[in-house]
Amino acid sequence: MRVDERAAERWTRDWLGSSLPEGVQLGTSVRTWRSIGRQTVPIKVEARTPGALSDFVGGSVAREYRLLQRRVAEAVERLGEGARAASRRHSSAVTSLSEQRWAQTLQVAAWLAGHSVVGLRPRSLPIRGVDSKWFAAHRALVTSFVTSVTGEDGIGVVDSDPLVRVRILDPSLALGVADFAAPIAQLELLELRPTITLILENRETLLAMPSMPGVVAVHGGGFAVSAVADLGWVQASPVLYWGDLDSAGFAILNRLRAHHADVTSVLMDAETLGAHRDLWVSDPKPTRALLGNLTEAERRVYDALRAQGDVRLEQERIPLRYAIDVLTHRSR
Repeated sequence: MRVDERAAERWTRDWLGSSLPEGVQLGTSVRTWRSIGRQTVPIKVEARTPGALSDFVGGSVAREYRLLQRRVAEAVERLGEGARAASRRHSSAVTSLSEQRWAQTLQVAAWLAGHSVVGLRPRSLPIRGVDSKWFAAHRALVTSFVTSVTGEDGIGVVDSDPLVRVRILDPSLALGVADFAAPIAQLELLELRPTITLILENRETLLAMPSMPGVVAVHGGGFAVSAVADLGWVQASPVLYWGDLDSAGFAILNRLRAHHADVTSVLMDAETLGAHRDLWVSDPKPTRALLGNLTEAERRVYDALRAQGDVRLEQERIPLRYAIDVLTHRSR
């Protein structure tokens, strides 16, 4: 490795002779080298405050920090001391807004802090210039500001009910329509009597299911599966559950069993896992929860996923023909 002693000396002199912003200091240490003897060299830069550090970095970082500080002060002046923490939690949003949008955000937050909108939908907010798109884009910041003033958990604006996708796989059970999506409250009103309810975690897999006698298939939608399980017509039938073969899939299965007494997992066993080893991928967020509602066989697979290095076999990666053959056999 080539050593440029002169360049190193220039670098040291530049640092030792530099003018640093207030609140920033250079840390040094005396080092000894055989070729050039003892030297005082810079080893670190210390900043006493975030502002001092931003001044040292300079450029866009310093400009953004100064903007944040100014807007935090404006929010506190308009909304009270609680807005300080709210501004810092959403610092990226605070500094990304134009001056006009920032002023409007503070105005809207102040109005909402003094007026109840509980039960209204975003389109119904009686605030001039605030439409549903504006509210969606600024909701998190506005809500944080308002709750910092009111101490409430939220502002009470009602979102649209999520829709659950359903496919009636037996034509004899169809109610004039065999593939639809509706809110949970409306699904509760259906007079369905499946012999088996098949709950799937992947929407594309749901759409690919063929006809199956007596079967109604439902998109579980992650941990919202508990609401599906509580439907009266689902409670009246046994459930086959097919989720991702990963720790989250078993956690969802565990929750499902807390809401339904007759749940059998399918394609979440050791045979399926071993037969598709080449399709495993890494699980980015494995859970370590103790899942008390798993069978002994399921718990072994759950433990095996971790033992193999936190792997997962996603539902959509299993060949469809293989899956349909298993599901057809299990639904009889």
